[in-house]
Amino acid sequence: MKMKSLFHKIKSEGVMLISLTLATLSMFFVHPGKGYVEYIDFRTLALLFCLMTVMAGFNQLGLFRLLARKLLEGAKTVRGVILTLVLLCFFCSMVITNDVALITFVPLSIITLNLAGLREKIIFTVTLETIAANLGSMLTPIGNPQNLFLFSAYDMSMEDFVQTLFPFGLISLLLLILFVILSGKESASADAEADETSAPDRRLSSLYTILFVCALLSVFKVLDTRLLLVCVLLSVLIFDRKTLKYVDYSLLLTFTFLFIFIGNLGNIPGISRWLEQVIQGNEVLVGILASQVFSNVPAAILLSKFTNQVTSLLIGVNLGGLGTLIASMASLISFKFVQKEGLKTGRYMGIFTAMNLLFLAANCGLYWILT
Repeated sequence: MKMKSLFHKIKSEGVMLISLTLATLSMFFVHPGKGYVEYIDFRTLALLFCLMTVMAGFNQLGLFRLLARKLLEGAKTVRGVILTLVLLCFFCSMVITNDVALITFVPLSIITLNLAGLREKIIFTVTLETIAANLGSMLTPIGNPQNLFLFSAYDMSMEDFVQTLFPFGLISLLLLILFVILSGKESASADAEADETSAPDRRLSSLYTILFVCALLSVFKVLDTRLLLVCVLLSVLIFDRKTLKYVDYSLLLTFTFLFIFIGNLGNIPGISRWLEQVIQGNEVLVGILASQVFSNVPAAILLSKFTNQVTSLLIGVNLGGLGTLIASMASLISFKFVQKEGLKTGRYMGIFTAMNLLFLAANCGLYWILT
């Protein structure tokens, strides 16, 4: 029984174990030292922890369940429910970033689809939401970290930025809507068992709402992330300590191991020299391919050292968020929610990869037409 439990634990934390293995192997090429600390984006980890804590609090209060029922009242068909969820991720990611959008809306989506008796649609919907968040976020400089970095590092104008990425955002939006239209038009309503969910605790609801607003202020760098972390920890420890049990700490470890692995790759001389040779004139292709291995944020930082063609690099690393699970680390957030829900991760990976490649092919085709 213990062996079965251990196997289940290992299986459920497969991504974390893979990232740990990759980080460990990379240490043979770049030995641990003070530079490792610079690899880790502590601000991202702190924001991720705070947002997961707040969302866990909302979930424990039953707020997502109430919102899900309201959503089902407004959208009477499967198509309407899924379209609403996907568009929320697409447009909100432009303002609150792709990872925040997924942390906020994927749990709501899972609860909504379960209530509607549409559990079989969860994998399809979460995959579309992940694509929507990654592609919607590319349309603003603050939508994702790679945009913010390149927009600032190259001192881009807003006009150049929008002209560069708008065509890809438009075709992505049209494709998302097309996929949703094909998702089915059968009716969707809450299961008859409809539990009488009691009203959430007003005090705790207000607390988590305030903390969520503070987290968004921190995303926009209005509030210091360190202050946010202290506020969240103290508030939850004092008023709702049990919520800390529901935070996905393995996701934080996964991000940490990937930061180490990616940081080490960038410091292996052979890889750096190779990138310097191949990137000139091939920024889009190299940006896409590098993102599949490094993830698109570190790829943007790494490749920016070797080219001044910012618009091509911007396209490459944003389209590069499509593809593998780590092409955009925000995609790991969705995967962890699917894993936690007890759905078939193999099936999710198959559908996720196939749909990502389809969207990537469509956007690459558009780039070829435009150039």
